[in-house]
Amino acid sequence: MSVELHFDHHVSEAARGRSLFECGEAMGERIPSSCRKSGRCKECVVEVSEGMDRLSARGDEERHLKGEFRLSCRARIAAEDGVVRCHTLRRGRMAIERRAFQLPASGAEWTLDPAVTRVGDRVLLEGVEVGRSDVPVHGLAVDVGTTTVVLRLLNIETGETVADSSFENPQRFGGSDVMSRIAYDTEDGTSLLRRTLIGYLNHAIEELPVDPGSIFEVVVAGNSTMRDLFFGLTVYPIGQSPYQSVTETELADGSRTSTSLSTPAEKLGLVVNPQARVYGLPLVAGHVGADAAACMLAVDIPHEERHVAVMDIGTNTELVVGNCRKVLAASCPAGPAFEGGQIRCGMPALPGAIDKLSIDDDGSVCVSVIGAEQAEGLCGSGLVDLLSELLRTGRMNALGRFSGDAGDFVVQADEERPVVFTESDVNALAQAKGANVAGLQIAFQRYGIRFDDLDVLYLAGGFGRHLDVASAKRIGLIPNIPDDRVVQIGNGSIEGATIALLSKTKRREIESFVRGVSHCRLETHPAFFDYFVEGCQFAPVEHCAGPTGGLPGKTHV
Repeated sequence: MSVELHFDHHVSEAARGRSLFECGEAMGERIPSSCRKSGRCKECVVEVSEGMDRLSARGDEERHLKGEFRLSCRARIAAEDGVVRCHTLRRGRMAIERRAFQLPASGAEWTLDPAVTRVGDRVLLEGVEVGRSDVPVHGLAVDVGTTTVVLRLLNIETGETVADSSFENPQRFGGSDVMSRIAYDTEDGTSLLRRTLIGYLNHAIEELPVDPGSIFEVVVAGNSTMRDLFFGLTVYPIGQSPYQSVTETELADGSRTSTSLSTPAEKLGLVVNPQARVYGLPLVAGHVGADAAACMLAVDIPHEERHVAVMDIGTNTELVVGNCRKVLAASCPAGPAFEGGQIRCGMPALPGAIDKLSIDDDGSVCVSVIGAEQAEGLCGSGLVDLLSELLRTGRMNALGRFSGDAGDFVVQADEERPVVFTESDVNALAQAKGANVAGLQIAFQRYGIRFDDLDVLYLAGGFGRHLDVASAKRIGLIPNIPDDRVVQIGNGSIEGATIALLSKTKRREIESFVRGVSHCRLETHPAFFDYFVEGCQFAPVEHCAGPTGGLPGKTHV
């Protein structure tokens, strides 16, 4: 007698007493571990979606894990029949772009002048010898997102991209949003979130097509929480009013000149050259982090004369509005719904995810699936299409209620892998959308312009790159402005990190520029809840609430 184990895409019989790690290895799974399956490294986390009662009880090594998460080296089959379904926190290639699109600063307007250079076989960092190499030296740009981590390996001498990679952020066991992870890290006290991330990142680095010892600088972008966790800083202050990183406090009291960070790679435990430096891009303010600074660098706001906005929709949506003379930034705590979190059949943009969708008049559904024939769930762009199509065909109203007595909508009727969309899914997406719309309304009002005044809306991030603009406008996720003003740039954060890696001049420029950015704290605005409620409806966002005047210099508004 044995249990039927479904591990990612593999199915096999699993005997009582065997660990999920052992079973997964036998099935061909590559499960991260750096402690020889002793339970110490905490890298082999799996998510158990079915059959938790057929596994051994949690031991001391798993006391940090809650809900459906287990360490695969500790969880053993404890039954002789039934089904167990689990998957690793995904390390496969996600739907990312090699380069961002239509960026003003994509190469023509800045000169290659990296901090790391090679003279003969001498490798210099800021002019100081840090090693010897007779082969090209490399740098690594990293975007640490709440949901996804993206890497780009570059030849520092030529500026050429050598490889890129991505994986699902393995810190998800600490919560799907930044506030949950702040609470988890504070309570845990062992830097487990950071250690888990570094372990996964090291595995990704080791899989790159160059000797990790040739990597002499790493540049990191990410929201305030993700960046500070990466560098081992306490994130407790970011979760408490006034929601500031310790680097902001130190900047204010004069003990530092920038919120950027610089640390030896060896101190962080990265498997790159021991003499390498890790540079963290500066934060803007509060939850508006280094990823927003990177996006501003990518779209070249420091030299922009027009009114532009950058919107990176995600768990912690970041919004930047302005030009070279005046810039405002805000963060919207939207939650993970548009990244597949809190959705019954939601998932990241991985193989098996429905990323595009249409509904015919007879109710039949046409889908596009990333890298697979069989659909496993819906990623963010697929969810936006689905909401739009349900609205367009009259199967859902603007309040998110399905027509008739339907309590759900079947996207894929399959006994093994049904994909179903429920009204509770709609509610989660409505609340995420409501937070984004409230952020848009307040930010534009505080800046002093209407949506119609906007010359360009840059949609950043993998989600922003792949969503259908017409669908997004129909459900009211973005302003209903002309299509030719909407530019989908892809991962602006990794692009900005790349520019900072390859140009110390641009790095200094963004450090200076972010000091003049005004921070709009949405949670203090008296009309936030009203805008949020209005934004929960699935209808086009036609007009901004109206400008209230300009912003003086560097202020918190």
